[in-house]
Amino acid sequence: MKLVIAAIKPFKLEEVRESLTAIGVRGMMVTEIKGFGAQSGHTEIYRGAEYAVNFVPKVKLEIAVADGMADQVVETIRKTARTDKIGDGKIFVLDLEQALRVRTGETGEGAL
Repeated sequence: MKLVIAAIKPFKLEEVRESLTAIGVRGMMVTEIKGFGAQSGHTEIYRGAEYAVNFVPKVKLEIAVADGMADQVVETIRKTARTDKIGDGKIFVLDLEQALRVRTGETGEGAL
């Protein structure tokens, strides 16, 4: 099993969710986050004063999938979340050692 973690622009969330649902993803966790990477934030003007915004709003997706589906999930997120502008996000794939469905006690891929 794999855990796919993606940080994307917030306005892309619904489009990414629809694309993932279309390929068979049955669930995901979503968290609103702030961060910075290559773009290192930006400056904004508020009431005439300029100030630095060091952390940019993002949405973090966490998706547990079977090994065979990980590449398809990554490619779907990559294609759907892409805007060709700086700050499109990052995708990480980690090995997932164990999963357990609390209600039934199922473990492994059956719990996904």
